[in-house]
Amino acid sequence: MAVKTQELKLDIERIGKVSAILMRPDNARACYVLAHGAGTDMRHASMDKIAVGLADRGIATFRFNFPYMENKQGRPDQPAVAHATIRAAVAEAARLCGGVTLVAGGKSFGGRMTSQAQAKAPLQGVKGLAFLGFPLHADKKPSTERAEHLAHVGIPMLFLQGTRDGLADLGLLRPVIAALGAKAKLHEVEGGDHSFAVLKRSGRTNDEALAEVLDTLAAWIDKLG
Repeated sequence: MAVKTQELKLDIERIGKVSAILMRPDNARACYVLAHGAGTDMRHASMDKIAVGLADRGIATFRFNFPYMENKQGRPDQPAVAHATIRAAVAEAARLCGGVTLVAGGKSFGGRMTSQAQAKAPLQGVKGLAFLGFPLHADKKPSTERAEHLAHVGIPMLFLQGTRDGLADLGLLRPVIAALGAKAKLHEVEGGDHSFAVLKRSGRTNDEALAEVLDTLAAWIDKLG
């Protein structure tokens, strides 16, 4: 399957421009607007692996930098800036990939900012949100406050979580997701940490764990379509 990769500039109204990458396989049936985590940018090796893996499964990805990462600032953007960036990315992905199923989300911080944006006002054309490690709380500080806005998300959600994720105590996350009802699904990656890395004694590799994540995500997207 041929894959086209485009380097782009994303214009965020009243904020400025950031870099973006569209990776689109021929005959893509969906596009995932993929936001990066707090400590990485869109070009991080983990983001590239996700994009390549989804392209192999017939799903395009639209990656982008948040302004703080584009400008090499240490602290993540305020939510309003992050939300505006996500809205601009969704609009551009919809324009470039018209006619396919559009989903949004991403890794950790990026996924949480996407759900916050959706909770405030629906992201136009987005059929579902997928979280690659939802950061329910800070490391070693279990709480559920970060999930309160999820009740205001009216579209399907997929939570892909490692069972060793230090930022999401599953004892807290499972009931949160259960309370969301049929619109929310949890898939647990046995032995995976916040980035789905597994221990050597698990008997499988990090690539195998990531393949499980991407297979699950692709199957969920197909049901949305």
